Formats: sequence, structure tokens, C-alpha cells
Amino acid sequence: MNHWDVVIVGAGAAGMMCALQAGYRGRRVLLLDHVKRPGKKILMSGGGRCNFTNMATTPNHFFSRNPHFVISALKRYTPLDFVEMVERHGIEPIEKAPGQLFCADSSQPIVDMLLTECQWAGVELRLSTAIEHVDAGEEGVALSTSSGRVLADRLVVATGGLSIPTLGATGFAYDVARQYGLDVITPRPALVPLTLDMPWKERMAALSGVSASTIVRCGDGRYRDATLLTHRGLSGPAILQASSHWQGGDDVHINWLPDVDDLFTTLKGARQDMPKRTLGGWLGEHLPKRLAQALEEWLGCSKSMADYNNRALEALARQISNFTIKPAGTEGWRTAEVTMGGIDTRAISSKSFAVQHQPRLHFIGEALDVTGQLGGFNFQWAWASGYACAQAL
Repeated sequence: MNHWDVVIVGAGAAGMMCALQAGYRGRRVLLLDHVKRPGKKILMSGGGRCNFTNMATTPNHFFSRNPHFVISALKRYTPLDFVEMVERHGIEPIEKAPGQLFCADSSQPIVDMLLTECQWAGVELRLSTAIEHVDAGEEGVALSTSSGRVLADRLVVATGGLSIPTLGATGFAYDVARQYGLDVITPRPALVPLTLDMPWKERMAALSGVSASTIVRCGDGRYRDATLLTHRGLSGPAILQASSHWQGGDDVHINWLPDVDDLFTTLKGARQDMPKRTLGGWLGEHLPKRLAQALEEWLGCSKSMADYNNRALEALARQISNFTIKPAGTEGWRTAEVTMGGIDTRAISSKSFAVQHQPRLHFIGEALDVTGQLGGFNFQWAWASGYACAQAL
């Protein structure tokens, strides 16, 4: 049979969720993907343990030029709904950080769960199938594929963005969107490490692997979490979050001592208590020693505390709590966890995810101009958009 009620292109998180939900609604569903294995991005996410949702999910955790677009889907399919499915399959959620739920050992159970649900719902899965052409009209949708012609009443494109091309990411969704006159907001890598030019690249490389609790600011973003120094520049959760705000030429501001409320006053007290101690020695009590020594060198402050007057101490306090650095760029699509930008949602129904002037064509998941913060929000968007779309199929 080559005529289906629904054809879904993309066997990732959003695509599989949409397929199983549509199948349970009695639709004949064909799920296609050009890769050999479904859910590859799920498998590698969260360090191989899949941060599959965040219990604190709200619309405020997402970036979009059309921020109200996410509200409807997030209301209709909540983190509790997904957790119910997870627990029904005997998968025990592990809360690594407040609200962030992971698998205990491996991401594989999440992929197995989705595939099992697809099987129960009667979904046919065809892998290693390339889509060569899409023709959506008033009567239906015709797809030319590497395994022949396929006809459908509805087409759902769930092929994601451009992040991590080694897992099969392509610009297919954007190409189809442009074919039907939709705007695509220029995609860029997000939740991605930042790179540095010399001499900062060399300085950070010497400290590669050192991590510290920080507050990182970039643009209108402010995140309190770990910063990791790498052989290319800066990474860690705080930096990944800040990268979603970073545009070429922007500064990044790091507070290396976020637990010290009034650093200037604290430094004055340290000078009074131990005047012969160096600033680096004092920093070594609050930071990894290698980082403390490096900051002492970078700030040129190897003298004893007693040698600094109040004005000098105040300047050092500002430099430590507002350490400013200008990244050269990002590590790009190779390591970006998600895509910022994508298909402009102003031409998409927030209820059905159909193109407003082409109701047989739907887009869901990361392909849209909706990007979550770090911490399971992007997966919750995949589940919610997949579910919401399926209710309209």
C-alpha cells in the first residue's frame, strides 16, 4: 500500500511521538527517515542518558520570534504526560538537577519505548529512505522517494534542524518550507561551546578540563551554572546557555565567584586578616587552584594583599566578578545541541501545526523557530508539538 492517511518524515523525537499518537487515533501512518537507525539524537543526548523532559517547563524557557506560539502545545501535552508513558514502560526517571529528568543508565529505553508504542499503534517504519521531491496540493501530498512514489492525505515534516550533521541532520525541512513560500529565520548553532582567538585560546587550553561554578551573562541572558575551560575555549552548562544569546562580536561576562555577594568588602576583610597573602592564594580557597593561579597571572596581581589600596582592590573585584572576554565564534553545527532560528511560526497554526495556506502540510519539532534552554526543554517541545499535531491529523 502506498496511499496513507499520514506520512511523517523524520524518525526522531517529534516524528515518533506524532506517529504513535496519530496511529492511536486510527490513522494509517507511514514514518520515513533517510538514516539507518531511528532516534539517533535521543541516544546521544544528555551524555548518553537523555534528559527527556523538565518538570518546570513553561513558555518562558523557549526562544522564538513568535513567543506565544508554544503556549497551546505545551498546555496540551505536559511533562507529567510524558513521565506517565515513561513509567508505564518501566523506565525510572532520575532527577539529576531540579526538574531535569534523565534515564538511569542509557537513552536506549526511551527509543525502545517510542518504537514499541509506534508498533502498538500500527505505524509502518521505513528507514534508509531518501525523500527526493514533495508535491502538496489540494487533493493530497505526493512524495518521490528512493523506494518509490508515496501518496498521503497529510504530510508532517519532523526532520529537525542542522545540529550534529553526523547524526543525519539536513536542511530538508527548510527546503520544503521555502518551496511552499514560508520564511526561514536564519538558523545558527545554539547550546554550543564558544571558541577563542589567541592568546586566550592558548590560555584556556592550558587549563583544559578545569571547571568552576559561575554566573555567565551574554546579551539579555544570565545563567548560574558551571563553566568548563577547554582546548578550544569555553564550554559547560552556563556557557552553552549563554551561546543561545551570543551573536558575532558580543562579549561574554563571567563572575568567577558567584557565591560572594560583595567581593570588594570581602577582599578588604581578607587584606586585613592576612595582609601578606597574595590574591591568588586567597582565590585558591574559592576556585580550583590552577584557575586561581591563572586569574592571578591574567589580572597581574601577584603582590601581597597589603600592597593594594581600596581603589585597586575594587578594580580587582570588578575584574573577577565581571570578567569580560570576546569569543571568536562557536564550535558550530558539529557540537551544537540545537538549532536557533528555523521556519517562521507566524505562518503555522499553533493548534494543528499546519501551514495556514497549505493545510495538508505540517511542521513540528526543532525545524520550527522554537528553541528551548538547556535542561530537557527541547525534548518536551518535541513531545508536545508531536502530540498536538497528531490531534489534528
